[in-house]
Amino acid sequence: MKVRSELTQVQPYQPGKPMEELRRELGLSHVIKLASNENPYGCSDHVKRALEAEIQMISRYPDGAAYQLKQAIAEYYGVTMEEIIVGSGSDELIGLVARTFLQPGTATVMATPTFSQYKWNATLQGADVVEVSLKNGTHDLSAMLAAITLETRVIWICNPNNPTGTYVNHQAVEQFLQQVPAHVLVVLDEAYAEYVTAEDYPESAKLLATYENLLILRTFSKIYGLASLRVAYGIGSSSLLQWLERVREPFNTSRFAQAAAVEAIRDQVFVDRCRKVNKQERDLLQARLEALKWRIYPSQTNFLLIQLSEGDDDLAWFDYLLHQGIIIRPGTPIQAPGTIRISVGLPEENQRVLQVIEQRRLPTSSKME
Repeated sequence: MKVRSELTQVQPYQPGKPMEELRRELGLSHVIKLASNENPYGCSDHVKRALEAEIQMISRYPDGAAYQLKQAIAEYYGVTMEEIIVGSGSDELIGLVARTFLQPGTATVMATPTFSQYKWNATLQGADVVEVSLKNGTHDLSAMLAAITLETRVIWICNPNNPTGTYVNHQAVEQFLQQVPAHVLVVLDEAYAEYVTAEDYPESAKLLATYENLLILRTFSKIYGLASLRVAYGIGSSSLLQWLERVREPFNTSRFAQAAAVEAIRDQVFVDRCRKVNKQERDLLQARLEALKWRIYPSQTNFLLIQLSEGDDDLAWFDYLLHQGIIIRPGTPIQAPGTIRISVGLPEENQRVLQVIEQRRLPTSSKME
């Protein structure tokens, strides 16, 4: 069989190891998963009630236009329904952008390391991928501007960035947009935006009226706790979204996903509570890990990227913690060798991972001192 040549340049996405798989492999009864940046507090009770009601409609196709969900999102942001597109997770929306704008002979600009799906989708489309190294763990917007050519069609900015958790502020984003040519689409992927507490984080929705080449991506998989339902949305000009709609699959989000997301976005009390407790636990994790002489990237998300000491191996740390029943993310598969990424879990889960790390790390740390 002959397959597309682009397939030789990509590998399947490697998600965080499932808890069930680890239990089977090592015969463990209790496993903590801190690898996939999920909300350990689950979802809003309003969501659960909506899902129970929706079970009665399981034999019916979902609304292909996601009318009620678009209406709820539009009300929340103060935009029109025509400025919203709904997708099966951010992954699908990223794929729609790539299929719409990228092909052989075009180019796309992104940071490195960043969310791997930008590069994966662009490569599948045969586009040239231009990667710009982060500067102090943050997007180097000046260097990204310098990388733009006549062939550039899309620039990806993951803000806050995955895997570093860092962000670029409103002023920097607006100045960047002012200099990007009109033929280039800027995708602002804000999957972790609801966790941000920084006061100068971009108010990106307010920029849409000025920049028609801006697309904002948000997801219900993170702070809203709907990861298994696969639902996300994009906000942009109606003239932009009409092209993305042409490549969107029909019925791409289920009845359950739509019903859950409507209730999720309306329950901002739940979101505020999760944001507050996440910051408390993230700050605690960071302080204890920095005491081990590790560098922690300043995060505005629900995870920390930890730069290990020279000589430490991220895959070895991953394996060590795995055998203690703790799943984290090693840096090597996510373009950040020499690091480990730990999601913020429940207080008791965070205490457990700190205890296990300190038991192994402190003797070495003491000798160094």
